[in-house]
Order: sequence, then C-alpha cells, then structure tokens
Amino acid sequence: MSDCVFCKIRDGQIPSIKLHEDARTLCIMDINPLNVGHCLVLTRAHAPTIFDADPADLAAAITTAQRVARAQQTALRPDGLNMLQANGAAAFQSVPHFHLHLIPRWTNDGKGFDWKLVPGDRDQVQKAGEKIRAALAGGA
Repeated sequence: MSDCVFCKIRDGQIPSIKLHEDARTLCIMDINPLNVGHCLVLTRAHAPTIFDADPADLAAAITTAQRVARAQQTALRPDGLNMLQANGAAAFQSVPHFHLHLIPRWTNDGKGFDWKLVPGDRDQVQKAGEKIRAALAGGA
C-alpha cells in the first residue's frame, strides 16, 4: 500500500532500525518506545488488521515474535514482556498494518496496561460466548 508507513519501511523508503527479516516478517525497533527495547513485528504483506491478514503471515509473525522475545530476554533481562496487538481505531491501532508490539517490562517501571478485575455479568458472558461459538461453527 503506497501510503502505509510500515510498507514504506519494508520497502526501504523510510529508515528504520531492523532487528530481523525473513520471507514473511520484519522486526524493527519502535521509534516511540514505551520501554527500552520496545520493538514491532510486522507482516511483510500489507494487511490492515488481524481480520485481513493471511493465516500463514500470522503464524510467521508469532514465530518471529517468540524469537525476538527470547533475544530481548537474553539481551535486556526484563522482568516480563507485554505482547500487544491492536485492531482498529477503537483499540488504539495507530498504523493500519498488522503488527505486534514486544514491550520489555520491569517491576515498578511505572508503565500501565493493568486494569481492575471486575466480575462480568454471568448472563452477558454466557450469551456472548454462545454468539462467538455459533460464529465459529459457521466458519468464522
């Protein structure tokens, strides 16, 4: 896609700090990191969201994510790691090209991503589960 920043990075039109490349994926450092070592795993093929991506590209992305996460663990020794993937504006996706964030975390690093555990309405949880199960049975 001609106006996609990640496609331009993939094609060498925009500079990046590349960590890994293979036939289906590219991993680059995030230029707006949440923490030291924050990087992005991109699919080479342009797909705006998980809903649009080829399953083989998604499988390759998770394989690359594991490889890079292990390298982050060795190189940076974080206490933990967040893997974040957003789809659509409501989920705060900032670049419409499928990507995974790999964010090293340290105890008391002052960053977020935690939310209070609040029990859901059991009936609502059940009904949502039934709708999803039906969609899966229908080939979704």
